[in-house]
Amino acid sequence: MALVIVHATMTLDGLIADADGGVDWMFGRPSAPEDDTHVDNVIQNIGAVVGGANRTQTIEDGEIPYGGMLKVPVYLMTHTEHEPIERDGVTYTFVVDDIVRAVEDAKAAAGDKWVSLLGGSISRQCLLLGLVDELHLDVAPVLLGEGISLFAGLGQRIELERVETSAFASETHLRYRVLTHSQDVL
Repeated sequence: MALVIVHATMTLDGLIADADGGVDWMFGRPSAPEDDTHVDNVIQNIGAVVGGANRTQTIEDGEIPYGGMLKVPVYLMTHTEHEPIERDGVTYTFVVDDIVRAVEDAKAAAGDKWVSLLGGSISRQCLLLGLVDELHLDVAPVLLGEGISLFAGLGQRIELERVETSAFASETHLRYRVLTHSQDVL
């Protein structure tokens, strides 16, 4: 059965983008072969992606999950109906206002692989609904001071268990199992 993960590269102050949505701070850092091995492992284990659709329900070059390295089904949350889009061998399916269905469809498509949740809003919603199995966080050694937070506004305590920690040249890689979901914590 598929494992549902929040997968994000974030700053040390918990941000996934600057105030304008930019992520240029993610690139250009020195890396070690172990960093590349870590990224390759994540890419090989992802079987589907759930994220948010843009306002125009298009698939722009800068919005392709994992820069196009993955050729897996992508489920995009939206508020209005839209036919699926096929681009570069990837099917982007739009799901209207039903994140539980999006995750279930992604799990079915992923089989025994991981479903990667992308974006702060999607991740927080899924955490609050008890749909997340693990957090996979790649922490970059930078402080932005302000921007888009991965977990701000969660509003609930969620207990985690550290599964794996590694650090090489470019980032610290953290993996946590979700022990309790928000409805379990009173």
